[in-house]
Amino acid sequence: MKKSASARRHFIKLSAMGIGSLAAAPVVQAMPASATNTADKKLRIVCVGAHPGDPEFGCGGTMAKYSDAGHKVTFLYLTKGEASDPKKTYAEMADLRTKEAALSCKILGATAMYAGQIDGNTVLDKNKNEEMTKMILALEPNIVFTQWPVDGHPDHQVTGLLPLTAWVRAERKFHLYFYEVNTGSETMGFTPTDYVDITSLRERKKEAMFAHKTQDPINTYNDYFKPLEEFRGLEAGVKAAEAFIHFKAKGERASIIGL
Repeated sequence: MKKSASARRHFIKLSAMGIGSLAAAPVVQAMPASATNTADKKLRIVCVGAHPGDPEFGCGGTMAKYSDAGHKVTFLYLTKGEASDPKKTYAEMADLRTKEAALSCKILGATAMYAGQIDGNTVLDKNKNEEMTKMILALEPNIVFTQWPVDGHPDHQVTGLLPLTAWVRAERKFHLYFYEVNTGSETMGFTPTDYVDITSLRERKKEAMFAHKTQDPINTYNDYFKPLEEFRGLEAGVKAAEAFIHFKAKGERASIIGL
């Protein structure tokens, strides 16, 4: 059955900000040549994740697409994943996981930063909101991606809400998108507004994910992210896609076609 424009959701459209659209809606297109033109505006992208691996697993294909187009991509990890192996000390795990993140970021063309919170004991309070807001605004982002806060993992909840506060305090000067991680076991209630076709970058994203050897990447990929990419691809009409929720400013929400 032929799919109509109303039968699928729109892909992220950021042509007004110089990316030339990651993938135009409703028909999926390749990255246009104009996106890599040095005369175009270069964007500053910040992707926030609770632990090393979260940005890569959740939206690594999209981040690679940005970096390939010449935009600056920063992964801002809330923690160093210190508590992920009870058989090792926090220092040992932090060393392992930051090394994995460095390799993964190199594969995707991103820069790693750390917010200094502790895995499994992240905090959402006035001081941490102020710290995160300053850290994000210092990067002068055009777009911030972060984890969807309706999630079974407390660190993911905090990671979603801190950038939301920064967005509000910055008077919504940057675009805010939420991404999903392990939907079905962690992320909950995630209804996408936008998709990005990652078919051509799927193997590269997988390589970046597999750099996180401490995270059982083979089973994690096969059980969660491979089927999720394909499911989001089915929704979007491509082989593989990543999905997002665009948190719009008030004036952008009141838009229903024909009214």
